[in-house]
Order: sequence, then structure tokens, then C-alpha cells
Amino acid sequence: MKPPATPQNLRDRQREETREHILRAVGHQLEQGPLEDLSFAEIAKDAKVGERTVYRYFPTKEALLGAFWAWMQSQAVAQPERPRPPRSLPRIREAINAPHDANRPMRILMATDAWEPQVNGVVRTLTRVVAELRAMGHQVEVISPDQFKTFPLPTYSEIKVAIGVYEPVQERFKAFEPEAIHIATEGPIGLAARRICVEWKLPFTTSYHTRFPEYVSARLPLPLAAGYAYMKWFHKPSGRLMVATPTMRDELAQHGFRNISSWSRGVDTEAFHPRREGDLDPYAGMARPIFLSVGRVAVEKNIEAFLGLDLPGTKVVVGPGPQKEELEAKYPAAVFTGSKSGEELAAYFAGADVFVFPSLTDTFGLVILEAMASGTPVAAYPAPGPIDIIPNSGAGKLAHTATEGLREACLEALTLDRKQVRAFAEKFSWRACAEDFVRNLQPYPEPEKTRFWRRLRRLARVRRRPAAA
Repeated sequence: MKPPATPQNLRDRQREETREHILRAVGHQLEQGPLEDLSFAEIAKDAKVGERTVYRYFPTKEALLGAFWAWMQSQAVAQPERPRPPRSLPRIREAINAPHDANRPMRILMATDAWEPQVNGVVRTLTRVVAELRAMGHQVEVISPDQFKTFPLPTYSEIKVAIGVYEPVQERFKAFEPEAIHIATEGPIGLAARRICVEWKLPFTTSYHTRFPEYVSARLPLPLAAGYAYMKWFHKPSGRLMVATPTMRDELAQHGFRNISSWSRGVDTEAFHPRREGDLDPYAGMARPIFLSVGRVAVEKNIEAFLGLDLPGTKVVVGPGPQKEELEAKYPAAVFTGSKSGEELAAYFAGADVFVFPSLTDTFGLVILEAMASGTPVAAYPAPGPIDIIPNSGAGKLAHTATEGLREACLEALTLDRKQVRAFAEKFSWRACAEDFVRNLQPYPEPEKTRFWRRLRRLARVRRRPAAA
């Protein structure tokens, strides 16, 4: 028998239900109109609570939107349903290059909700770009979740969400006095940095790393428009929105985003390399061929589309995630290794026969380049990222559509020349990625920058004098 519920448990449950009613009401309001028209009174009416209750839970619009976005993330990863196939993808066009001097050293501030110890393509991209920027002579200040109190995202404990960030982020801005500001993510830290830039009229850039509205809409009773309303509101003041591929740029343009620029990706061709004599063989004793997938074992990665294929040999999944135990039980013939890193991860890439990338929600898929650098051909759906990298590369094969043909692509990839696969990956570098990033930045013009930070310091001194007196 379950123990009887205590008054405290009942109160906690009621508070959580009220909070969820409010957040669902936000989604309904976004369905009806633009984010700028979001009204606390209408939200209260929709949620059937008093307006004071809404303010008690969420004192500001930024707090409300941050909670709404985190709630959508937790709901999305909690429900193991397959994503809906995307609409037909536009044709690839040439990337654009903004005229900007990438050689002048600058003070660059980067605000991100994705950082180490998280393990994903976004974190690897940001950490490598920061390292390259510093090697190029730039001063880089990173504001990340590891510098704040955090709580684990419900159902996805690997992702930590920062709390109480606005004032500390504001102080970091003042102390560093950046020339250029980049906001990499749309979470609490990104929201705080955005608010500061908008209030202080500081130019900034943003980047778009995940097709999040699509997989939220696939799992929640919220329209695609609700996710895009939030994303468009967040990125609207950005001087330049950086995306990984021309296909992603065209797709966002169709949804009404503006000021979009392509930002390439790179790969470490020393860390990821073809298998050498004497290297570790992580697949010893497994039936060949080896079909490998690397990444978060989560519903948005569409891994079940790979596991359900009728393929010879062995399917191997490397990575942690909330769906791992469920898929292990459902597909006992597949091998799930959990998280791997460093030389061990490189050995998994290099020893596989084909790398399979079934995701429909990534904007690039850094693991694609890591597999290619290891000489391992790639099979994927024609989604943003694969459709920009694989055609005419000789390094992979695409499925016929976003729902069919992945098995055929896997079998065709077995016939590709691994030396040609490696040669294609060698065209990508992290230095080129960092140079793209710098060209896309919107630095504060020198005279205005100097006057602004001087005025801010003077105001701070004036405010401190009365307190000292």
C-alpha cells in the first residue's frame, strides 16, 4: 500500500499543477498571437488562476519565458515518441560572408547554457572555437552554467539549468567590458545576456544549434508556431543569427528569421583518424559489419529509426541519455556502450564500418565529420547537416526521404573508399570555423564602446558614494 499523502505533499503537488497550468496557458497565448502581445492577465484567465498568482510564480516576463522554454524541453525529452518528418527541404545555396576584419584582436564575451561537463556537439563546437579564438589573440570571457547554482533538467539530469543569473551576468558584463557579444543558447543565461544587451543597447550576435520547435511540437499539444514564436522573439534583436548550414539558413528564412549567416564547423583530424596497426579494437568478438551511432540516447536523436533497421552484423550505440535503458530492453541484439571519450571514442569511430546518423532535429551533426575524419563513411537522412555535407562528397550516402531509405543508404555506404572519406574530412578545420565566427560578430564601434563603458563606470561610482556616506 502507498503511504497516505501528507498535507505538505498535497501542497507541493498543487503548486506544481498550478505552475504547469500557467505554462500551458503561455503556449496557448503564443498560438493566438505574437510573443510581444503576451499578457499576464490573459495567461491568468487561460490558466484559471488570479493574475497575482502568475506574478508570484514568475515575477518578470524573462522568468516566465525561461521557465516556459525549460518546461518545453523537459516535456519533450520525457515522452518517447518519434519526431514527425520535416517538410520538404529547400535547395542548398551558397553561404554568405560578412565583410569584417577577423584579424584585429577583440574582447569577446560568449554567453551559453551549454558547456562542459555536458557532452554534445554544441559544447564541442563552442569549446574548440573559444580555444581557437584565444590562439588567434582574442580575449574571450565565457559565461556558462558551471559558474552558477544549477538544477538538473527534469528527466534529463545530464543537462544543468542555471538559476539566479541576471545580476551576476550583469556584473560580468561590467567587469569585462566586451567589444563583441555572442549569445549561443536560448536558456536562462542566454535570456539574461539578451536582456542586458537590449536594455543597454549593446550590439550582439546569436546562434541556432537545434531545430527545437520541431521536436517539441511532435511531443506536446503545442503548435509548431509556439516554439518558433519564442525563437523568433529571442533572436529578433540579434545583429546576426549564425547557423551551421545554408539549408538551415534557408529553412529559418522561410519561418521569418532575419540577418542569418552561415557559420561552418570543424573537426580535429589528429584526434579522429583512420585505424592504425596496434590500435584498440572495441569491436573484438562482434559480428561484422559494425553500424555505429554516437550521441545522446534521447528521443530527439531518432535513434530508434536506426535500431529498427534490418541490417547484417552488429548495431552499436555510444553515448548516455534518458532513453538508453528503454532502448536497451527493446533492442537486446544492439550493443549500448554508454559514454565514451578521448582515444576510446576515436577507436569506436575508426573501427566501425558505417556511421549512421538518423537525427532529424540537428542543425549540423558534428559527429558526421568526426566519423569521416576516422575514415568511416556515413549514412543519414536528408536533413539539415547531412544534406549539406554528404552529396557529392564520396564520404557518405543519403536516404531517399526523411522517413525511408536509411537501410539502403547504410548498405551502399559499405562500398565507399575509406581513404576518400578521410580526404574529404581534411577540408574542414576549427581555425576556419573560428574565423567564420569572428567575421560574423557585430563588434561595438571603438568610439561608442569607449564612451559607453566609461559612462557606466562613472554612474557606478556616483551610486556608490551615497552608500559609502
